[in-house]
Amino acid sequence: MAQTTRDGLGRARDVLRRFTTPLLPDDYTQLINPLWSTRELRGKIESVERYPDDVIHLVIRPGWGVPVEFRAGQYIGIGLRVDGRYTWRSYSLTNTPDTEDGLFAISIRAVERGKLSNHLLGSAKAGINVRLAAPAGDFHLTNPIPEKLLFVTAGSGITPVVSMLRTMQDRNLESDVKVLHSVRKRDDLVFGDVLDSFGAMVNYTSESGRVGPREIEELVPDFAERVVYACGPALMLDELEEWAQANGMEIRTERFTLDRASAAKGGKITFGTRGEVEADGATTILEAGESIGVQMPFGCRMGICQTCVRQLSDGHVHDLRSGETREPGSRIRTCVCVAAGDVVIDI
Repeated sequence: MAQTTRDGLGRARDVLRRFTTPLLPDDYTQLINPLWSTRELRGKIESVERYPDDVIHLVIRPGWGVPVEFRAGQYIGIGLRVDGRYTWRSYSLTNTPDTEDGLFAISIRAVERGKLSNHLLGSAKAGINVRLAAPAGDFHLTNPIPEKLLFVTAGSGITPVVSMLRTMQDRNLESDVKVLHSVRKRDDLVFGDVLDSFGAMVNYTSESGRVGPREIEELVPDFAERVVYACGPALMLDELEEWAQANGMEIRTERFTLDRASAAKGGKITFGTRGEVEADGATTILEAGESIGVQMPFGCRMGICQTCVRQLSDGHVHDLRSGETREPGSRIRTCVCVAAGDVVIDI
């Protein structure tokens, strides 16, 4: 009897302790379902498929409050704890917006020094919970869809376009579509079934070199009548944008890498009271902080997702993505801005 009484008192103390501890509702709902949270968006990896050449395909179930509506070509942010802190990256969605199951699908290729991509390649498995950023991005199909389209992609630049092509198939959207896709070698090719269904022209650069505007004009004689969607390396996109402008064509591009060429001279970057460092005009504010142990939030590292936005307290910075100069008081994207003289960042 005495033992029973002590057990009952212990349980009562546990209940009281829960109600007298300064916890938030999330702390309790997480005990029931880890995907229920009002403080952050979460998801769970439902399935994992691994392909040759370090490519992984993930299907993610969004948790409570995550917007599941998106446009074909947009991306989501993924956050996962790596080496003790959350690391964020943005990945293009490869499924269609019309799926009734409300799932997200992304395909990731591991890249050199890619912290999150390499981590996922080695350890991703069904059941792992991740943090999410809502679907976003301006690189998507328009409504109505142009009568003639030309998709030009290279490497992982195919991922947002796959969502567009699949959406056109599912919705039976009629448009004259041409697809030119480049990969380094035959083993690098992914989404071959989707490309085949659109009669895509696939170029293997290790065999025939890189495709440029001149080759495109030969392969697609009516190129000037088409709206161009292009995604791939910066050099390719620079050439295509110049080519499209010269021919009076509409072009939409998505960049996965950052062009660091600028006239910014660099300078001393002061991070509030947490430290300062000298940086050149090619080192971003985010990278400069990381070099001295000043950790700031980030996501895509391409100036897209705005996770890294911070206040510029003093000085001027150059935005590598837009080419603009930001003045004191501006909210800047630290992942794409470099110092144009001495600056102070409010963190």
